[in-house]
Amino acid sequence: MERRRGWARSPLAEFDDLLNQMGGLLESTVGGGLPGMGLVAWTPSADVSESDEGYHLQIELPGVSRNEVDVEVSGQELAISGEIRERERKGVVRRSTRRTGHFEYRMRLPGEVNTEGVKASMSEGVLSIDVPKAETTKPRHIEITEAGESGGG
Repeated sequence: MERRRGWARSPLAEFDDLLNQMGGLLESTVGGGLPGMGLVAWTPSADVSESDEGYHLQIELPGVSRNEVDVEVSGQELAISGEIRERERKGVVRRSTRRTGHFEYRMRLPGEVNTEGVKASMSEGVLSIDVPKAETTKPRHIEITEAGESGGG
C-alpha cells in the first residue's frame, strides 16, 4: 500500500472546522455571537493549488449567487467575503444545519502576484479564482547549450 506524502489537508483545517461548528452551535443556541464579539464570520471550505503560472482557488459556496460574494486582492492578501441570508420558510423549523450569516476566507499568498490578472468565476456553488504570479516570481527555463555553440570557452 502506497503511503501518501505531505498533508492531505492543512494541519489546522480540523481545528478550523471545530471552531466553525462551535460558532454555529453558539449561534443556534443564543441567536448570534456573544455580546461584544461583533460580527461572527464562518470560513467556507477551500482548495488551493499552485502551478508555475499562479495560484488556483476553489471555494465551496452552495446556494450563493455571484452577486453575494466580494473578492479583493491587495498585494499578497486575498479576501473573499459575503453573507448568506436566512431564507424565509413556512412552518416551524425543526432543524437547520445550513450555514447562514457573514462568511470570510482570507489567505496570504506565498509569492508576489499580478493583481491586475486575477479572474474569478462561479459555477454550481463553487467559486473559482485564478491568481497569476508576477513575472519576476515565475520560474524561468534556462536552455543549456554546448560550450562551443555560444562562442565562449
